[in-house]
Amino acid sequence: MENQFNLEGGAFSKELTREFFKKVYAYMGLALLVSGGVAYYFAQNPALFANLFLTESGISPVFYVVVFAPVGLALLIQMKAQSFSIPVLMALFLLYSALMGASLSTIFFQYSMAMIAQTFFVSAGAFGGMAILGYTTKTDLTKMGSLLYMVFIGMFIASIVNIFMKSADLSWGISFLGVFVFTGLTAYWMQQLKSTASNPMLSGVERDKLALIGGLNLYILFVNLFLSLLRLFGSRD
Repeated sequence: MENQFNLEGGAFSKELTREFFKKVYAYMGLALLVSGGVAYYFAQNPALFANLFLTESGISPVFYVVVFAPVGLALLIQMKAQSFSIPVLMALFLLYSALMGASLSTIFFQYSMAMIAQTFFVSAGAFGGMAILGYTTKTDLTKMGSLLYMVFIGMFIASIVNIFMKSADLSWGISFLGVFVFTGLTAYWMQQLKSTASNPMLSGVERDKLALIGGLNLYILFVNLFLSLLRLFGSRD
C-alpha cells in the first residue's frame, strides 16, 4: 500500500512538473514571438523607426524610455506578482515583450539577417544545453547564482556608463562576460524552476503566476545571451 502511494505521489509530482514547464516555455515562446514580430515590423519600416526614435541631432528621448522601461516593468511584475491578477500580469508581460521588440529592432540595422539567424540558433543551442544541465544536475547552484547576479549588476552599470563612453573594448569585455553570466544563470534558474514545479502545496493561481515569472526570466536570459553572442561574433553589414 505504501509503495502504491509513493508511486502515485511520484506520478502526480511528475505531472505537476510537466504542466508547469509547459506553461513556462509557452510564456517564454510568446515573449519571443511578440518581441520578434515587433522588431521585424520596425526593421521593415525604417521611416517609422526614424520618426519615433531619431531626431536631427541624434537619438530621441523616446528611444531611451523604450530601452529602459522594460527594466522597470520586469521588476514590477516580479515584485507585485502576489497582489496582481493573472490578466494584469499578462498585460504587463505583453507590454514588456513589445517594448523589448522595439529596442531589439536596432539589430536589423546593424547586422545581416544571416548573422542574426545564425547567432539565434547558436544561442538556442547554448541556452538549451545549460537548461538541461541545470535541470538534471544534483549540485546546488544557489551560491553560483548569487555570485552571477552580482556580476550581472556590475555589467548593467558598466553598460549604462558605456552608452556615454562608447568604448569598443569595454563593450567587447561586457559581451564576453555576458556569455558566461547568462549561460550560468540559465542553469541556475532551471534548477530553481524545477524545485518550484514539483511543489504540491502551491495553488493553481500561484503556479500560473510563478510560471509566468519563470518564462519572463528565461526570456530575459535568452535575449541577453543572444545579444552578447551577436556583439562578439556578428559581422556588420
